[in-house]
Amino acid sequence: MIIDKDTIEQYNKSEAEHFHSDFGFLSDKLTKSGANVSGIVSKISGFQVAVPSWALGAGGTRFGRFSYGGEPVTLEQKLDDVGLIHALTHSAGAVSLHIPWDIPGDVKAIKEKAAFHGLVFDAMNSNTFQDQPGAKQSYKFGSLNAANEDARAYAVEHNREVIRIGKELGSKSLTVWLADGASFPGQLNFQAALSNTEQSLKEIYAGMPEDWKLFIEYKPYEPNFYSTTIQDWGTAFMLANACGERAYTLVDLGHHLPNSNIEQIVATLMYKGKLGGFHFNDSKYGDDDLTVGSIKPYALFLIFNELVYGMENNPQNPYPAWMIDASHNIKDPLEDLIQSLEAILIAYAQALLVDQKALKDAQLDNDVVRCQEILQNAYRTDVRPLLKAARWQTGAALDPIAAYRNLKVRENLISERGLNTKATGL
Repeated sequence: MIIDKDTIEQYNKSEAEHFHSDFGFLSDKLTKSGANVSGIVSKISGFQVAVPSWALGAGGTRFGRFSYGGEPVTLEQKLDDVGLIHALTHSAGAVSLHIPWDIPGDVKAIKEKAAFHGLVFDAMNSNTFQDQPGAKQSYKFGSLNAANEDARAYAVEHNREVIRIGKELGSKSLTVWLADGASFPGQLNFQAALSNTEQSLKEIYAGMPEDWKLFIEYKPYEPNFYSTTIQDWGTAFMLANACGERAYTLVDLGHHLPNSNIEQIVATLMYKGKLGGFHFNDSKYGDDDLTVGSIKPYALFLIFNELVYGMENNPQNPYPAWMIDASHNIKDPLEDLIQSLEAILIAYAQALLVDQKALKDAQLDNDVVRCQEILQNAYRTDVRPLLKAARWQTGAALDPIAAYRNLKVRENLISERGLNTKATGL
């Protein structure tokens, strides 16, 4: 299914009157308060978030998986689905491939398909947390941290293969997330495991092209529940420093223990120039991988406040790679991704409204109440008309979810692909 510009323009006609009214009111109000509305809308228009290739099908749990029908079976179909999202939102202009789930059979054809949809290839993702059919080594007891030297070498070579595939596609970065750890005390030697991981990452880093970045992810638990070798941002930061200047920490919103101050972690990493990537999701209890902004929208805003500040004030930090990393076991996967994009852009727009000069003055005066009011005034602003203004400018749907349903996208995908298709991934 292809959604062309004419179709979106026709849909937008029914929404245009309400949009112009709402935007005019908000724009006038914000302009009077000193906000650069056109500049904010321009920044929203340019904000692009990568969609991971595994996220186009129904997500699963350890207990079950419930297909939604019309799932993409091939990588080509996955790119078509990202293309649908991008056509509706103009904010999903990149795809992040997970290997070996989505190895391109014909690189030239895949690149042409992506270009047709206006997509680029963002960070490549390796997989050393699953044993694939015919694997010569097992990751059951670790991959990059494994006591078994052959298992480590096998995992390193897999990452090198992912880099080779990424080079052909035009990607410029590799994300490494490890499930390596222990479920029981005494299962592994902490120092040996960390040393093995550092050496393995250095070997991977040494094999990267000079214009590539390495993103090192962390997670406190799961699937191992006693220890994880790269368990927190400090360990990932230390390993990135050990690898070199083009190695960075990657922050996943779900990869923290309850009540962690993620915005402070973000600020610290950007200050040190080591925040390379960001995975968006939400959680109630742990790494729940829920729709972005569905549980803790204020926390997301506070995180974006630090991201916006860092992007303006930390030139030593590269522009972060953004990706959605959520699961959707009971939702239409494409609707879930559209909702996540909306929440990300809302938090971004709210953060752009923060008067950083006034906030700094209030901080210098130790005016705690004023500091809180400045942040909460921005957060309480309904910025959705600004998002619609950005979409109006770029030719996206004013209300992507409504357009998705109005155009019966899921029904069309089921008609094209069938009801019992299953995408690759978890």
